[in-house]
Amino acid sequence: MNTWNRVHLKETAKERFRKNYWKCVLISVVTAIVGTGFIGGYGASFFGSSSYQSRLAGLKNFKEKISEFSTATFIAIGVVSILAIISAAALLFFIHVLLINPATIGCKRFYYRNLFENADIKEVCYTYDKGYKNGVTVLFYRDVYTFLWTLLLVVPGIVKSYEYRMIPYILGEKPDMDKEEAFRLSKEMMTGNKWKAFLLDLSFLPWDILGVMTLYILNIFYVTPYKQLTGAGLYNELKKERKME
Repeated sequence: MNTWNRVHLKETAKERFRKNYWKCVLISVVTAIVGTGFIGGYGASFFGSSSYQSRLAGLKNFKEKISEFSTATFIAIGVVSILAIISAAALLFFIHVLLINPATIGCKRFYYRNLFENADIKEVCYTYDKGYKNGVTVLFYRDVYTFLWTLLLVVPGIVKSYEYRMIPYILGEKPDMDKEEAFRLSKEMMTGNKWKAFLLDLSFLPWDILGVMTLYILNIFYVTPYKQLTGAGLYNELKKERKME
């Protein structure tokens, strides 16, 4: 039976955030880098430029020059472009698996420990010192399973992402726990709680909108730490319900 209350979780998160504000903000920057709390970008309007006509003339000249290339040249450019894209994708994949996922575990550990004390920044590097290989392996399988479920339909992928939600927190406490046990515990903790957890996430939607309106600056200084501490509070409540040590 789930007895946790999202209002209580959020109030506790805000209280703990205030007591260790600047460290939480700094970790929110790390969270942004690992891709869990910040998405940024910018764009420019082509038609809004004062040199619109000159751009059109440039495009015309460009088309004329392009027509001078041979088919073999285009094929070579295409092959090189494809290889470059594949290489970049492979590099990003290894960065995600070997660097970002372990840092994610460390961030979750920081926010969880911050519920009880003013956690130290060094917690972010926890997995690099303890259980690195196991953490990389378990989160790799988590990502693969989530991706495969998402290929079926979006909804199963979302459901599975909630089922696997507690894995980084679990590894943050027990870095050597094997894959099967980590998945089992997360599934057990989230059984009967996925919908409530979804509503908890949904309650942050106004904050997310404000974050977008402030170009994600608000995310760094408030929204991300607030959400992450609330998520850590959820893990703590589910852990107590299951009487986990």
